[in-house]
Amino acid sequence: MFMSEPKPVTGLLLTGGGARAAYQVGVLKAIAQLRRECGVTTGNPFPVIAGTSAGAINAAALACHADDFDGGVRSLVQVWENFSADQVYRADAFGVLRTGARWLTMLSLGWAIARWRKANPKSLLDNAPLAKLLEGMLPAGRLSEMLQQGHLKALSVSASSYSSGLHVTFYEALADIQPWRRTQRTSVKGCITPAHLLASAAIPLVFPAVPLMLGEALEYFGDGSMRQVSPISPLIHLGAEKILVVGAGRMLEPPGRRATPPDSPNLAQIAGHALSTIFLDALAVDVERLERINQTVALLSPEARAAAKLRDIEVLVIAPSQRLDDIAASHLGSLPTPVRALLRGVGVSGRGAEARGAVLASYLLFEAPYTRELIALGVADTLARRAEVIGFLAGRSASQAPLGQQGADPGDHLPSGNSILTSSTSRLS
Repeated sequence: MFMSEPKPVTGLLLTGGGARAAYQVGVLKAIAQLRRECGVTTGNPFPVIAGTSAGAINAAALACHADDFDGGVRSLVQVWENFSADQVYRADAFGVLRTGARWLTMLSLGWAIARWRKANPKSLLDNAPLAKLLEGMLPAGRLSEMLQQGHLKALSVSASSYSSGLHVTFYEALADIQPWRRTQRTSVKGCITPAHLLASAAIPLVFPAVPLMLGEALEYFGDGSMRQVSPISPLIHLGAEKILVVGAGRMLEPPGRRATPPDSPNLAQIAGHALSTIFLDALAVDVERLERINQTVALLSPEARAAAKLRDIEVLVIAPSQRLDDIAASHLGSLPTPVRALLRGVGVSGRGAEARGAVLASYLLFEAPYTRELIALGVADTLARRAEVIGFLAGRSASQAPLGQQGADPGDHLPSGNSILTSSTSRLS
């Protein structure tokens, strides 16, 4: 059963990835189904939630429904199964011309045309529609209400400051959890607003930076996946004792080499590679680091571990079993015509196996045919590991450190593989 007592505090991490975050919704949909099959229809399985980029939007929406997990998941499914790009960014011809075409013209001719030199285009796309969507997904006062009623312990979202270079975790919690600071990273306690979500999901170059107050200074922020060297760390600081991590890309590629295209990569392919580095690699690095740390810690005596203030954090990682850019390649035709024309300008072309630049498109394909397929994949991947997921949600943590005394920061490492259950060892601050 899920309702064993006493239960450890279980955290949920939803990583970034633009439209790829539809996969997370499929995982959550399957978890809700498994809970119902086990006779659990009440309670919030994830009292501590952290999100980055599009994952921050999903995390906040789920947190605002902490008193009704199934209802929160249904709301997310409703949005993601019926998505269209114009709910996220201006996809009409005029909107694309105002931003994307202007941006590309600036790159090519701005040096020669004085008025373009002064234009200073800020992004490839205009995400004003997303701001309106977020207002509805994060009602004023709702998050505070969930905390006050005890349905939620903490929510965090991360963003990266273009102004100071800091990676910042903004968090809202009822308990007196003190902010933490590490090299090039800091945290701020306060109310999370739609502006924080917009900043966290501001894909570099694609969407404009968002101004937020950091202390007494106004700074401009972009996607929280940038400079995020330890994605799982905020959850440990906020009191999670076991953590479900839902990725937006494969954690482990199958053996064998992929076919190498005969031509030099174009701008879209390079941009897609850069975005994958931003969104996916930090999690993979944590995986490798965990393996090395676990090997070292295994050599320590129990006394040495106690002296070093080490404790076990059980982690379950669920990541796509298929390459999402391959799925995106078959849905490029779903994008609105003006957006397809814009992306063709940077090298996105073809369909299916012949597609080029599909990685870049996979982050921008907020269209129902693509998001529905990712949701279905998330459901299938999770149900394929039914017993493992149920066991994780019903299990008991090895440690029960009090909330507020769990400022772990080893990189707070994850298990290896696409989706593997293990225990990671974390150091308390």
